[in-house]
Amino acid sequence: MRVASAIAGSIIFLAVAPGVVAGLVPWLLTDRYRLPWSRLPGFVPVGWLLVVAGTVVLLHAFARFALEGLGTPAPVAPTERLVVGGIYRHVRNPMYVAVLSIVLGQALLFSSGTVAAYLVIAAAAMISFVKLYE
Repeated sequence: MRVASAIAGSIIFLAVAPGVVAGLVPWLLTDRYRLPWSRLPGFVPVGWLLVVAGTVVLLHAFARFALEGLGTPAPVAPTERLVVGGIYRHVRNPMYVAVLSIVLGQALLFSSGTVAAYLVIAAAAMISFVKLYE
């Protein structure tokens, strides 16, 4: 797969998978982000830190797939080469960690028990998928 195709495919997959799990669902669960900010001390800055850090890690992981692996994270367009550089040197599934960090950050930002419950369900689904798939 050419680099341009890998980048395009990764962008599409980013919008579809993590975009829904870490973006659309929390957005809907927080009434389209209309809930008030958390009033609990420290929750808002820590929430933002998790959202920003998770986003940076997620984008880095997607870039590694496209540029190093010459493919996408999508099973229908896998990488041609094993991705072992960058964040993948330290974490086996950085995309899952990043997505869960983003969701946790949003749960803290809004002090949302609903988003926290969703986080537990999403984490259980990801862990189950890894155990079954790998």
